[in-house]
Amino acid sequence: MAKAFKAQTYGERAQAHHHTLVRTLFGIMEEKKTNLSLAADINTKAELLEIADKVGPYICVLKTHIDVIADFDQDLVDRLVALSKKHNFLIFEDRKFADIGNTVKLQYGGGVYKIASWAHITNCHIIPGEGIISGLKEVGKPLDRGLLLLAEMSSKGSLAVGSYTDKNVELAKKHKDFVFGFIGSRTFSDEEHDFVTMTPGVNLVSGNDSLGQQFRTPEHIICENGSDIIIVGRGIYAQEGVQPEELAEKYRKAGWDAYLKRIQ
Repeated sequence: MAKAFKAQTYGERAQAHHHTLVRTLFGIMEEKKTNLSLAADINTKAELLEIADKVGPYICVLKTHIDVIADFDQDLVDRLVALSKKHNFLIFEDRKFADIGNTVKLQYGGGVYKIASWAHITNCHIIPGEGIISGLKEVGKPLDRGLLLLAEMSSKGSLAVGSYTDKNVELAKKHKDFVFGFIGSRTFSDEEHDFVTMTPGVNLVSGNDSLGQQFRTPEHIICENGSDIIIVGRGIYAQEGVQPEELAEKYRKAGWDAYLKRIQ
């Protein structure tokens, strides 16, 4: 029997994986020695581009909320794509689609943001049913994009638990040609299915914020829970007196050290 996915290196998993996007992602992670994703919850074009450029060398994925950018334009998209190539990271638009299949097709492929044209990764809730995955797949799969399902959330009181989480895993297996993983706190892989888990709410110190966000350490998430990518936001770019690239390197090292400990 092959080693469990948790114990395999990212490189080993890349070689065996059927999903083009995952092979690219794991390749980036191995090359740059990082499992860090920056959650850039920033509302101006200039600041988003500045942070992406500074932190780009330390991350494998840049996570955006493009609809909060007050001065959004096509130039922002063009420059983000250029930065993703310059620093070798993927772009994840954290859209959290949650509508019927036909509607999400329009939201994903068109509208103001044309998300599928530039975001390598997006995500959705399965509350509307399987049709939401089918609708997004019609747009994203021909472009070699990938979808994450919101199996769990890091906010206190989240309803994404139990049978709802199980249903996410069931649908991911059914649509593994497009769905490549989950937003969650732990691994959902088994002997036959290698899924990528990206985990938000990560901090170097465990705790909570005033709005119900719960923070866990990189070692807990990567080593104990078997997740693959840590998502960090304010812990990198909202600390007074410390440059974001300095903090990004700390999180990169913490995440990578945890991964090395896990595979050993």
